[in-house]
Amino acid sequence: MANSFKYKEIQYKVGDTLSINYRIKEGDKERLQLFKGILVKIKGDSEATRMITVRKISKSGIGIERIVQQFEKDYDDYNSIMMKALADRLAEAFAEHLHELVRKKYWGYSSEENLSSDELIKETYQGIRPAPGYPAQPDHTEKRTIFELLDVEKNVGITLTESLAMHPAASVCGLYFAHPEAKYFNVGKIGKDQVLDYHKRKGMSIDETERWLRPILNYDEGE
Repeated sequence: MANSFKYKEIQYKVGDTLSINYRIKEGDKERLQLFKGILVKIKGDSEATRMITVRKISKSGIGIERIVQQFEKDYDDYNSIMMKALADRLAEAFAEHLHELVRKKYWGYSSEENLSSDELIKETYQGIRPAPGYPAQPDHTEKRTIFELLDVEKNVGITLTESLAMHPAASVCGLYFAHPEAKYFNVGKIGKDQVLDYHKRKGMSIDETERWLRPILNYDEGE
């Protein structure tokens, strides 16, 4: 006997804000991700065959995506690129400012810090802020840990794509270390024995671990 169900037509119109939960499967794990956007186009008369276009709501800057879309519509590649670059710089600048507040006020371990702009650029202050995906912390999957601990999607509205890129793209996530001897370093190439140890501690399969760490493997993936 076929399963029966009740279908209720959803009423929506252009301009409505839609929130959609969709399931993402990554290896042996599954998670729900929230997509929130504005309905910009509806095509088709039948509910069963109707297609909709939804533009994701930006949390980076004020109306950055709407501005960029207008530039692209006008084939203005230069201003589109410059707007994206400006958003990136503003996000990075705020991350640097927040780090300064942590050093001088919130954690207060360098409350007397008084550095010039050149000294700040050279990062002569105490402490570091490495970020997943960069040379000192090449594993992008650590973004998931940060997002889960801080409930980032709910509190800030930033989401992770399947490839673990952040959306909006002008976003920053990382860690703060205050120890006076904390220094940046590059993680070199790693061997199979290190991958075997790491996959156990991460709770991921060997294949998935190798996939995410592919750029720093000193052997061919799958060997």
